[in-house]
Amino acid sequence: MSDTSDSGESDRALPNILITGTPGTGKTSLAEISAQATRLTHIDVSALVKENSLHSGYDEEFDTLVLDDDKLVDELEEKVSQGGKIVDFHSCEVFPERWFDLVLVLRTDNTILYDRLVERGYNQNKITENIDCEIFQVVLEEARESYPEEIVVELQSNSVEDMESNLSRIQQWSQLEGLALAHKKRWE
Repeated sequence: MSDTSDSGESDRALPNILITGTPGTGKTSLAEISAQATRLTHIDVSALVKENSLHSGYDEEFDTLVLDDDKLVDELEEKVSQGGKIVDFHSCEVFPERWFDLVLVLRTDNTILYDRLVERGYNQNKITENIDCEIFQVVLEEARESYPEEIVVELQSNSVEDMESNLSRIQQWSQLEGLALAHKKRWE
């Protein structure tokens, strides 16, 4: 099932949002509350990878599963093509451009991020790698290279106030995008 017509336009009735960022930036928390507020369905990719063995093994040094990109895309294709999804994952280049109407990249101050990663019990290699990724804006650059500029939005995620502001923006956007998609369908 394709989510695009012959003209390349989306056939989805509801938008899809990708929330991405370095581990510890608040992706899953924002995705969960956004799904509740917008009535879109949250897909936690990290949990899906674990639950459905969408990996090719385990990396001891960084204490993480090694993602199998093909298995993941195959698993998500039909779900995402239906629309109405908020997908959260720490990487974005694996996903086809056609899947998303909005890509949010969460950014967090390095001191705050460090404390969050320590609190999660990450080993020092994993903490250093993630802090370096945030410093060098790896996920932001990945998003900018993988998706159209107009759908990639960088958001700060340092505090509860930031999360509330980001939630409000997602609610406003999803209402506008939902109206635009409904209007488009009505006139086709």
